[in-house]
Amino acid sequence: MAWPVQFLCRTLRTVGLVLLYYVFSIGITFYNKWLMKQGFHYPLFMTLVHLALTFCLSALTRRAMQCWTGKTRVILSWTDYLHKVAPTALATTLDIGLSNWSFLFITISLYTMTKSSAVLFILFFSLVLKLEEPNPFLIVVVLLIASGLFMFTFQSTQFNLEGFLMVLLASFIGGIRWTLTQVLMQKAELGLQNPVDAMYHLQPLMFLGLFPLFMYNEELSLSTSDKLFRVTELSPLLYCVFLLSIGGILAFGLGFSEFLLVSRTSSLTLSISGIFKEICTLVLATSLMGDKMSILNWLGFAVCLCGIALHVGLKVYYSKHKSPSLRQLNSKSPELELPLLRPNDDEDSAAENEEEEITLH
Repeated sequence: MAWPVQFLCRTLRTVGLVLLYYVFSIGITFYNKWLMKQGFHYPLFMTLVHLALTFCLSALTRRAMQCWTGKTRVILSWTDYLHKVAPTALATTLDIGLSNWSFLFITISLYTMTKSSAVLFILFFSLVLKLEEPNPFLIVVVLLIASGLFMFTFQSTQFNLEGFLMVLLASFIGGIRWTLTQVLMQKAELGLQNPVDAMYHLQPLMFLGLFPLFMYNEELSLSTSDKLFRVTELSPLLYCVFLLSIGGILAFGLGFSEFLLVSRTSSLTLSISGIFKEICTLVLATSLMGDKMSILNWLGFAVCLCGIALHVGLKVYYSKHKSPSLRQLNSKSPELELPLLRPNDDEDSAAENEEEEITLH
């Protein structure tokens, strides 16, 4: 295969994976906010339903993959499951639960901007766990993102402190979440490089971790609500179940695309690849949802994006001068190569390793 064709195929494949993440991420963001506006004020119950559906879809996908490949899927021991998977599952469920909960209080634009601060927390925990190397330019990155967040929230007409703190806490936990996810999926001995296997093992612990919070905050009001358990007609119940099922499918697609990006690149790359997605989200939020943003808010958003873009440039620059670690070279799983994504020859595989050296470092 000629070099230009190989480059084009790799580019289209990468762009396709990123766009897949964009579609599910933007879709579930607007879905969650829209569902809250319809009067369904039970975000934790909604999240539990999504987790249950994601587990079922992951189990079905694993079975289909086993029938297709003839290989037995990985099943972790209880020791590895509780000691190595549980921290990631707990951080993930708190991140998702708090994020969905915040939609009761804040707009999509404020949610999107505050969630951008997750890059700071991912960077912090990556430094703590030595997934990233210290760099003096990172101070500039931190100042730009923090200043942009302050400018975006300063004198905002649709600012809500409770919702803002929820998203900020979710971003902090999200930094732990994606850093642990990167470590978890790049440990070859666990065999969770495949995103479906990772989601299959994470969902039960995520459900159990969020269930006590649901019981404390929503159980009583939901049991007396006419949305589900006190319906007088069948059609509204079926409609509600249908809407929750759509969210579950979006959640599975989002989880799959997120884990696919993390396993093939890194947790920081996942956040950085969301720059254009966040711009699209803000534009759609102002045009479709009626979110109001001043010139100062837009300027703050631009400053924040500059900080993230600077970090992208620094990562690319420094990765070109250093070799990837042994763990990074061994982190890629052949099972992540779907039939349409599998390299055709050794030359294409070598090019993939060269590309991974930049993204994974």
